[in-house]
This record gives sequence, structure tokens and C-alpha cells, in this order.
Amino acid sequence: MILKRIFDLFFSFLAIVVLLLPALIIAIIIVVDSKGGVLYKQKRVGQREVVFSLLKFRSMYVNSDKKGLLTVGVSDNRVTKVGKFLRRAKIDELPQLINIFLGQMSFVGPRPEVPKYVALYTAEQKKIFAVKPGLTDYASLKFINENEVLALQENPEKYYIEVLMQEKLKLNLQYIDEMSFWTDVKIIIKTIFKIL
Repeated sequence: MILKRIFDLFFSFLAIVVLLLPALIIAIIIVVDSKGGVLYKQKRVGQREVVFSLLKFRSMYVNSDKKGLLTVGVSDNRVTKVGKFLRRAKIDELPQLINIFLGQMSFVGPRPEVPKYVALYTAEQKKIFAVKPGLTDYASLKFINENEVLALQENPEKYYIEVLMQEKLKLNLQYIDEMSFWTDVKIIIKTIFKIL
């Protein structure tokens, strides 16, 4: 676990420094594209069920989250023009490097969920809170096009809770069983290739 934290601290700091200029350019584009701030903060549940503010580049119009927590497909009219590109390229997730640097997240670990859906977890599923949430994991790889899958459903939230969330939690528990430094490296490499 110490090696994992050293890895997270070093590479998140390095990535923040290297991506500072591109991040500033993205920030300007976001502000020019639509009214609102650059960053979007959302309450998520982390290690030991501690709630923290997950950071993202804002990809939706202000107050869009009040209309629902799930983003459904590329045609979701709450997503800005720039936001569609940011989401497709996963660039909107980059501010989570700050969450990693602060120790709230890790590069690899179960993706943090919002309190509304965590309230539905069983005692077995809550075992995932033994580790820090991550930027990527097995579930992120399998469901990289989650928004498109939800767009095909008659009731996206019901499908998310009853099918997708259950599958993701199974993969989260699998990760905890297989967790190691090399497992993390493998997941990071696979994630980079998936995005590219």
C-alpha cells in the first residue's frame, strides 16, 4: 500500500505539472463555450465511506445535475458542445489528478459512486470501501461506453441500479481480491489503450 501511495503521489504531481498548460487552455475553452465555472464538484463516497468532492472539468450546463445524476448517451442535451468532446476523450476526468495527489483517490481502484446509489449497496458490496476509489478499474474498462448503453434503455436509472451497478460492483470486488502493484500497472496500460 505504501508503494501504491508513492506511485500515486509521484505520478499525479508529475501529470499535474506536465498538463498545467493544456489544462489552462481547456479551461478557457470551457468558459468561452458556456456560462459557468471550469470545474464541477460532485459528492462521492470514498475509502471508509468518507464523502469527498470529486473534481471534473465541467462538461454540462450549470445545474444540469438537478435533472438527474446519470448522463444518457451522446445526445443528452445537458452536455455542452465542448463537453461532448471532453467526455468522449475522457479529458473531463483529468482534474481528479488533484484528488489523487490529495490522497482521496488512487490511479486504480473502484470508481467512486454518489451517496444516492451507495445507499443501495449490500454489506458484501461495501467491502470495496476498504480501498481508495480510483480513476480507473476493471469496471471502467468493461463499461467505457456506459452512457451509450444507458441511452438504449427505456428506464436508464432502473437499468443502472439493477444491471450495470451490480456488474461494476462484482468487478470492484474482483479487483480487491487481485489487488497488487502489477495489477494496477496492467489496468493503467489497458485504460490508456482503450482511450486511444
